[in-house]
Amino acid sequence: QVQLVESGGDLVKPGDSLTLSCAASGFTMDYYAVAWFRQAPGNEREGIACITQGEQKTSYSDSVKGRFTVRRNNAKNSAFLLMHSLKTEDTGVYYCATLAYSCSADGSQIGPASAFYRWGQGTQVIVSA
Repeated sequence: QVQLVESGGDLVKPGDSLTLSCAASGFTMDYYAVAWFRQAPGNEREGIACITQGEQKTSYSDSVKGRFTVRRNNAKNSAFLLMHSLKTEDTGVYYCATLAYSCSADGSQIGPASAFYRWGQGTQVIVSA
């Protein structure tokens, strides 16, 4: 079955680190860019990190740049989001998604969300003191 499965979400404190995983099955992740989106309660889904196919160029939203790192392991058909210096505003449901080659279908850094055609079900991250 073709699917993406996120894991690693947790309840953490501000300043903590956390790594999220995205495991692909039924298809080869190597052929796609992999992005991470998050959705906080009451907000739109936001693209926060992405890594392209091939050259593996990375893109980040201003809200996470310098704190989050996206990586991929094509041999293991997986991608990861390494989060550091977490803030309460990082709270939300995190999703991985794939798009052919690049991280954008509209000229933006990451997105739009509607262009990504394979999604996981999300993993919840709560950052609270």
